[in-house]
Amino acid sequence: MENMRYAEELLREFLIFRGFTNTLQSFESELSSEIGRNFETEKIVDLIFSIYIPKFQIEKLFGLLNFFKQCFTSPSETALISMLSKLELSVLRYYVVFALKTAQIDKVTEFFGVYGNYLLLKREDWLPWFALPYIKNPNLDPQFRVYFSKEWLDALITSFRNFLSEIFNGTRIPALLKISTEKITVKRLKNDIKQLNNRLSELQALLETKENEILRLKSISCASVEKNDLLFNSNSNNNAINPQTKNLGEPVFSEEKEIPIDISNEASSSSITQAGLEQDLNFPEVKVDFQETFLGHTSPISRCRFSASGTNIASASIDGTVRIWTYDSAAPSSRNATIYCGSEIMSLDWERRSDRLLLIGTNDGGIKAWNADAKRVVCDISTSKDYPSVLDLKCSPVEPIFVSAAASKRRGSSVLDRAGFASLTVWNMKTLKPMMVLPLGEDPPAITSICFNHNGKILAASATDGLIHIFDMSGGLQITGWPAHDTAVSSVLFGPAETSIFSLGSDGKIIEWSLHNQGQILWSTDCNRFCTEESWKECRHEISLDSEGNQLLVTSGLVRSPIYQVQKRNNGLKTLAHSGNIMSVDWHPTRNMFITGSADHSVRVTSII
Repeated sequence: MENMRYAEELLREFLIFRGFTNTLQSFESELSSEIGRNFETEKIVDLIFSIYIPKFQIEKLFGLLNFFKQCFTSPSETALISMLSKLELSVLRYYVVFALKTAQIDKVTEFFGVYGNYLLLKREDWLPWFALPYIKNPNLDPQFRVYFSKEWLDALITSFRNFLSEIFNGTRIPALLKISTEKITVKRLKNDIKQLNNRLSELQALLETKENEILRLKSISCASVEKNDLLFNSNSNNNAINPQTKNLGEPVFSEEKEIPIDISNEASSSSITQAGLEQDLNFPEVKVDFQETFLGHTSPISRCRFSASGTNIASASIDGTVRIWTYDSAAPSSRNATIYCGSEIMSLDWERRSDRLLLIGTNDGGIKAWNADAKRVVCDISTSKDYPSVLDLKCSPVEPIFVSAAASKRRGSSVLDRAGFASLTVWNMKTLKPMMVLPLGEDPPAITSICFNHNGKILAASATDGLIHIFDMSGGLQITGWPAHDTAVSSVLFGPAETSIFSLGSDGKIIEWSLHNQGQILWSTDCNRFCTEESWKECRHEISLDSEGNQLLVTSGLVRSPIYQVQKRNNGLKTLAHSGNIMSVDWHPTRNMFITGSADHSVRVTSII
């Protein structure tokens, strides 16, 4: 009954939307007396034999019969399909017989003129029927006499009634009623998935707790071993200084005083480091509103980005595959696609003014422009052979331009070390042609990250020599810059009020710099516990701010990422655990929602409370 009511509400909504007010009134009138009943076979029988045939509404009759045919799609329903074909033959023959009985010869001629070819293709025994309009007294003809009898008509109506009872009162359920059932099933499955995700998070949290405990015990053990070694060395030194003994075997102690050795510094330093590590790792876990995990990739994720509206997501893996998908099952999936680029994906960015164009930067000097509506590559750009690694791409939020940060290649132990010299190019998004190259000086170190301000007039760029460069896009000139880190800067972005810039260095420090007082640090934190030295070898760590500018999400060499509360020291959250390092992050442009791409090949969308 609940499914029936839901289907009725859907039908009301559709009739109102289409403006079928007369139909709606008739529907409401019949519903008031028929609610709760099953299909009425008698009404359908009357519709055919009392309305469609007597009023010669042949098009509606064919439409109804075709509808019945579409109901049967399963191979197990062969018997019903065969039965319907026989009934269709008899019903159409009765239509011809009824027209002849009522002396409507023109209706018979019209019927064969319109549907003659169809009938002959279906059954060859229709051929004699084409002569019926020209036979005198066809009711007396031995070949057709039976079709004019009342017994044959009664048998036809009874057979048709039994057929309808079979298909409607049996196991068949109308598709409209299945919507509610399927909706309930989907809701139940989502709840099951949520419970399994929660259970997985609990087990991963337990595993992480155990790993932290092992780390703590190892630290204590190392400190204890160092202490024993120092004591042993101290005793050895004392024995070497005072080797004299009495003849009776009694030791002779020197009058020299023992010099006390301070062995607490190293252990204390280790304890402090461990305390800092545990403090960050013990951030409370985010409270999840909902979560969706995408498992369409077959290699570690290199980049993932929300579209300008936040509806679509583009995620890339190191095997050169880009997937476009949506996290909301209610959202249209017409833009979902898989793009094979043939080379490792280094950068992704959506056109800021719509969700139509996606830019893809590769490791072999390629920039692909993917039209999400047409679902094809509309342009495949090749950068200079001297700068094959397209480390970053950014579209202007206002102008139809984008900037590419490309770099030459060299040998190195980490991703940043392998980036050589830099090239910053401004491109026209309409023609997809280069407009100008931004000045960086002679043999400039690689630009790792770029970011526009809100109106696209200012561009910030971070470099492997630790500098942050600021460009005026109207003139294409560098207007300022400063040394931000002692090591390479991996990621840079503007603060929410456009009065500051955040930077992440390979030294593990995150710093918010003032744009009004150059060089002034407004806020900083150390994320070395997450951006471990080992993780820099394969990951270009990045940061992402939420739309309010209060929460800073960072990639991680662990299975969880930290979310730092900006301007609040020692305060933050941590994400739910993946089963691998977190290689890329991004915040939704308007909602309290983020994505994390992991080395475990998964991309996760998390909406938090």
